[in-house]
Amino acid sequence: MQRKAIMIGATGLVGEHLVKQLSELYDTLIVIARHPPRYINASMRFYQVNDFDNLSEIFVSVGVDRTTDAFSCLGTTKKQAGSDEAFRKVDHDYNMNFAKLCRDKGVENLFLLSSMNADIDSRFLYNRVKAETEQSISALDFAQLVIFRPSLLLGKHKGRPLESLGQKAFKLISPLLSESLSLHPISAKRVASAMAMSANDIYQRSKYRTEPLIKHTNIIENKQMLAMTRVKK
Repeated sequence: MQRKAIMIGATGLVGEHLVKQLSELYDTLIVIARHPPRYINASMRFYQVNDFDNLSEIFVSVGVDRTTDAFSCLGTTKKQAGSDEAFRKVDHDYNMNFAKLCRDKGVENLFLLSSMNADIDSRFLYNRVKAETEQSISALDFAQLVIFRPSLLLGKHKGRPLESLGQKAFKLISPLLSESLSLHPISAKRVASAMAMSANDIYQRSKYRTEPLIKHTNIIENKQMLAMTRVKK
């Protein structure tokens, strides 16, 4: 069976690493974005969307079905979005719309990038919206929904000075910190690897499954991602 994946958020910090890994893992990778990703190969089909409000128009022709795995690394910040409402529209509404369109097409597995601090009762908008997005997509009843909650992401952030400052501080103290700490920062590449590894694990297990699939939501915390992607010395 030909393996197929669809993805949004391919030009973000985690997404630009994930798009490369998925293009090597799947026979076909469908990327929907405003701009082409840096990495492109023959297995990739790129659909440009100028406005994610029109995402449903793209889905008319992408050829998504139950054999497709869906991935979302789409996200922004309030500063980048310009307002609370615009931030929520990207992080919640666009992710939710993508997930619903996938589910309506029969997609059974979705892999969602979230945040370690996702909390519906948080005083911070960012954390609340991340939690709302998790809950909304969970209600769509995917066979397998895997949510990834990284800590501080290491990589080149555009327009996120506080995170860049945090990375500089981390580099000074990193030799003293163990990766067993749940708050330990993690590179975007390792988060992408954890997402790709999780998808491949589900696929490999499905080939030998004889009993009916039990629908399940799995949350992969930062500490688990660090362990999954640790390079043995």
